[in-house]
Amino acid sequence: MNIALGDWPVASNAGADPAHVDPRPLAIEASGLVKRFDGFTAVDGVDLRVPVGAVYGILGPNGAGKTTTLRMLLGIIDPDAGSRRILGAERPHDVAHAIGYLPEERGLYPAMKATEAIAFLGALRGLPLKEGRRRAHELLERHGLGYAAERQIRQLSKGMAQQVQILGTLVHRPKLVIFDEPFSGLDALNQGKLERMMRGLAEDGTTVIFSTHVIAHAERLCDDVAIIAGGRVPFAGPVDVARDRIRPQVRLETRAREGAWRAALPADARSEGAFWTFSLPETGVEPLLRALIEGDAGILSLSIERAGLHDAFVAIAGAAAARALEETPEQEQGR
Repeated sequence: MNIALGDWPVASNAGADPAHVDPRPLAIEASGLVKRFDGFTAVDGVDLRVPVGAVYGILGPNGAGKTTTLRMLLGIIDPDAGSRRILGAERPHDVAHAIGYLPEERGLYPAMKATEAIAFLGALRGLPLKEGRRRAHELLERHGLGYAAERQIRQLSKGMAQQVQILGTLVHRPKLVIFDEPFSGLDALNQGKLERMMRGLAEDGTTVIFSTHVIAHAERLCDDVAIIAGGRVPFAGPVDVARDRIRPQVRLETRAREGAWRAALPADARSEGAFWTFSLPETGVEPLLRALIEGDAGILSLSIERAGLHDAFVAIAGAAAARALEETPEQEQGR
């Protein structure tokens, strides 16, 4: 099936300025996805719009509905309600050859050699075995695993086997790659390698979507995220828009401790030793600076710090969801 970018819908950023329309076409568009299991609603009305060439994170704790959402997008399971459009197709299976998928349940045949395992995963997406073997050798060499090419999977460490499966996800050169908790089980060095790989894929025009319960990965990698909690998505859009839900924090150090200038400090200002901390006033910092200077406060330092994605997650999803996110064990991959 040929896919033309002109057939794809255009992205609009939920939560962003409604006057702004993202001109990028969409790799994924999902609206109102619902999935129930034995009367339990695992996903409840999820909307997603993932631009072509983006690194897009689905961020939430274990049990939030991440894996179920990804499986509906892929057509592994069908939604009970809602619609999805993947790479321009209404049916995910029509474009399966253009999708790479790393599931949360890692699994390779232990007796297979690394090269054969990668070629086999490519063959499942329509890549001829001979070409798959050639590309497998190339990928293993490129990613520093050439020495493991002829080793059986059972002879590899858990982290190495996971890297082999990641390469098998990419061997057929997909247009869209979906990773479910890809960083679980990797040490810090290999997590960094995977982050660089994901950025490289996006730079080459491949769309990357991944689920995670680790905010740091999403904050480093993503321009856009969906925050999911309790099967719902209270926010989907640019990371910057999520962070802007919380006013930047000002940290001020003054030589004087008293004076008429104190009246210019916002109502939420609190003293921490020699410092004052408070939310940036809606009028900006300039009127405050003027009052501090005219009041001879003696400004020793002033910094303005924008909220991080963690603070945004707490503000958007709530403290309980944030605690669940932090308590999700690394070995438990989020659903």
